[in-house]
Amino acid sequence: MKCPFCQTDQDRVIDSRTSQDGFAIRRRRECLQCKRRYTTYERIEESEVKVVKKDGVREPFNREKIRLGLSKACWKRPVSDDQILTIVAEVEQEVYDRFDSEIESRDLGELLMERLRKLDQVAFVRFASVYREFKDVRDFVDELQPMLREQDGDVADI
Repeated sequence: MKCPFCQTDQDRVIDSRTSQDGFAIRRRRECLQCKRRYTTYERIEESEVKVVKKDGVREPFNREKIRLGLSKACWKRPVSDDQILTIVAEVEQEVYDRFDSEIESRDLGELLMERLRKLDQVAFVRFASVYREFKDVRDFVDELQPMLREQDGDVADI
């Protein structure tokens, strides 16, 4: 493993443990050259699930793409990287458990939004606005009304 800081391939493992999802090993490493520390993950290589996009194009399931999308939605929100990684791990596990070879991007987005809605409602609305391609303010209002009803009982329509 090359150090991400100095590119030397000599390190030592300081700590090794099962990650939160139980399907990866998290290793804390220290570079023997520059003495900086970094984390790596070891995962089981599974059969590849394809994501079927709206236009019919199929691309491999990419946990990093999901992590980046969630990170953008959670920008400047009280959501930690660990919370984002937990959502990514949960959704990835559900995808591999429930879908044999393909998942519609619509279904993947719904799995992500379901968890994001519980974590942070502002991040949820940000994610939904991109994912569902909101065109105007009415789309935001339509998405917010069910959440407002849940919080305040029966809120009058906006």
